[in-house]
Amino acid sequence: MGTAQDKLVDGLYGLGWAGVKKLPEPAAVALGRRIADFAWKRRGKSVLRLESNLARVVPDAGPERLRELSQAGMRSYMRYWMESFRLPTMDPKRFGTDVEFKDEHILREALASGRGVVVALPHLANWDLAGAWAIGHIGVPFTTVAERLKPESLYDRFVAYRESLGMEVLPHSGGAAFGTLARRLRSGGLVCLVADRDLSASGVEVDFFGATARMPAGPALLAQQTGAVLLPATLYYGDTPKMYGRIHPEVEVPKKGTRAEKTTVMTQAVADAFAWGIAEHPEDWHMLQRLWLDDLEDLGERGQ
Repeated sequence: MGTAQDKLVDGLYGLGWAGVKKLPEPAAVALGRRIADFAWKRRGKSVLRLESNLARVVPDAGPERLRELSQAGMRSYMRYWMESFRLPTMDPKRFGTDVEFKDEHILREALASGRGVVVALPHLANWDLAGAWAIGHIGVPFTTVAERLKPESLYDRFVAYRESLGMEVLPHSGGAAFGTLARRLRSGGLVCLVADRDLSASGVEVDFFGATARMPAGPALLAQQTGAVLLPATLYYGDTPKMYGRIHPEVEVPKKGTRAEKTTVMTQAVADAFAWGIAEHPEDWHMLQRLWLDDLEDLGERGQ
């Protein structure tokens, strides 16, 4: 049995999925902005953490500039939710007009090679919309992994929502996901993973905006084990309803070194691509949690 709070959270998300998708698009956009501005003015922990993270990304920004960025960041974050609630009802033809990727040919050529492709993305703009673009515009289904949320019913809603868009969703917990992802890649499939935050002991330490953070080893390990092409991708919002992205060049497996050494080099290359995209559009990076290890140490969380 879930707690009363769990049931409340699940009910609110259910209301979002049921209600927002019925709104005209301009009304949904306006609602998202109002909610974002309300949350931003309250100056809660998530907003303050977003500003702290943005201060690392834009180190020369003063307090006023950081407040502007965090307000734009909250608006971008709520735009993600408003779009996500409406995605299942969108005409798939819009994915070819509302989403535009630079160097799309890199992804198409990698898929045509038959090696399988791992696309690694940060929490920029709307990664679900990017996935819908891959299915609706490129015409390729893909497999991804979702973190188990509490309450369990909320996780089930997320899975059902993403599967309704054509994605195969595996639970993050447990060791079975890696094996399934590897099988999909060996058959020439596409795997998409959000990969800019990993607080587990298996996370790889990388230099990220001048300080140490942990990112998942999975993308690099999958490329090594299966021979798949590893492609970082970054996203950013334009004016409604446009979203843009870039497919970055392949992160190749180093010819020398141990498995761990190769994984570190490759994950750093992914982090560098992420940093480029985030620095270009910091307001679209939805990182409302602690990320860098020295921030985690403040709470005694390192290694947890």
